[in-house]
Amino acid sequence: MLSPAHAAATNHHDRLVVAHRGASGYLPEHTLAAYELAIAQGADFVEPDLVATADGRLVVRHENEIGATTDVAGRREFRDRRTTKVVDGETRTGWFTEDFTLAELTTLGAVERLPHLRPHSSAFDGVFSVVTFEEVLDLAQRSHRADGGPVGVLAELKHATYFAGLGLDLLPPLLDALEEADLEDEGDPVIVQCFETTILRRLAEVSGVRRGQLLEGAGAPYDLVAAGDHRSFADLWSPAGLAEISRYADVVGLDKDLVIPRDADGRLLRPTNVTSAAHDVGLEVFGWTFRRENCFLPQEFRRGTEPGAAGDLAGEIATFLAAGLDSVITDHPDLARFAPVSDARSETVLLEATAA
Repeated sequence: MLSPAHAAATNHHDRLVVAHRGASGYLPEHTLAAYELAIAQGADFVEPDLVATADGRLVVRHENEIGATTDVAGRREFRDRRTTKVVDGETRTGWFTEDFTLAELTTLGAVERLPHLRPHSSAFDGVFSVVTFEEVLDLAQRSHRADGGPVGVLAELKHATYFAGLGLDLLPPLLDALEEADLEDEGDPVIVQCFETTILRRLAEVSGVRRGQLLEGAGAPYDLVAAGDHRSFADLWSPAGLAEISRYADVVGLDKDLVIPRDADGRLLRPTNVTSAAHDVGLEVFGWTFRRENCFLPQEFRRGTEPGAAGDLAGEIATFLAAGLDSVITDHPDLARFAPVSDARSETVLLEATAA
């Protein structure tokens, strides 16, 4: 029997399209407007990042430091909130969601995080407000995909160990929001993902909602670091690590460089076996993050020399789908929606990389 994600992928040209923070290639990320546009562009899922407020609510921001994604730096009433903290072992200076109540945060305007690459989006700076997880769930439940199916939510928990250390455990407000939305079962269109492992294991013990383990090439999950566990991300994306992940998760979200690495010139190399290894233990495979700007693309899919110019995102996505991805997480859901499943030029790139 197909899982909900595989069923959606089959109904939508053999891939699942996840809108990374909404249609964030066009509008400031994590705003209701960006999510609405993503749904209109054909996204199957929207992907909010969740961080905690001082009063224990979940708001949708890329990070708990919000100096680069809101207009807080220009707000005199919050000038004294600027501070320096150590988050997941890294020193950061700015304004942090855990120092604001929900009422205060929702007075802030969202701004474009990459204005040097997306000046068109910067035109909307300050127009849209910070939103809650509940608002994103409500939007998804009021919306439909082009085929009439439900819009899913792929929610990412950020800095779970850090927030727990502040007495702001992310799990209770997450469970409350899912219960209120009646989204608690495996068949519901929601997945909860995290780079950390502990909170996913805890979630598996108390909820039937599907879970996704995020993996990258370097470093280690911070919960393991904090616990003195010496396993790295590389240990987790090994065949043995993936088998262990399959005991508490349904999906693995891979940095796309783990699927097809690049050489020193930025060209694609031979695909790895990580997608097949994940599929062998029953995990669905999501790849992140696909963006159209040249600076994010492999060399063979860039067009011109300007870092912010649009390259051939559809060609890149087709290549990675051929390498075994079930889903692409993208800032540009419209381009991902209609990327060909098997593009002749993309197949050539893949074959050349395999032969290299």
